[in-house]
Amino acid sequence: MGVLDRVFVYGTLMRGFDHPMSRLLSAGADFLGEASCRGRLYLVAHYPGLLHSDDADDVVFGELYRLRDVDALMAALDDYESVGPGYEAPTLYLRERVPVTLGDSTVVEAWTYIYNRPVDESKRIVSGRFLEK
Repeated sequence: MGVLDRVFVYGTLMRGFDHPMSRLLSAGADFLGEASCRGRLYLVAHYPGLLHSDDADDVVFGELYRLRDVDALMAALDDYESVGPGYEAPTLYLRERVPVTLGDSTVVEAWTYIYNRPVDESKRIVSGRFLEK
């Protein structure tokens, strides 16, 4: 299998956020479209956390990007999400491969960040859309 060059983002990395990392992603990746994956979304602080779900009705909405310089950009994103070597376990997020569905129902595999801490059930974003919190 080749290098996975797609990333699914569902929070502060989406377009419209005036944040250095969202600008870096926009500059270093091609926007492939709005997309979704199975999961539950929670408001953690000023940012969301995605958790796995076995319920097909649990959907999180976000955006899919294709990274141009995969190694450099993934390293920057990992650092932003406090993932990888140099971060004490358990890290805040885990980077995992997940199936992501595009608007035309095409399913592709992409990296995303799964929240790795306990959540407050009352902070669930039921719509699955961070911008509608």
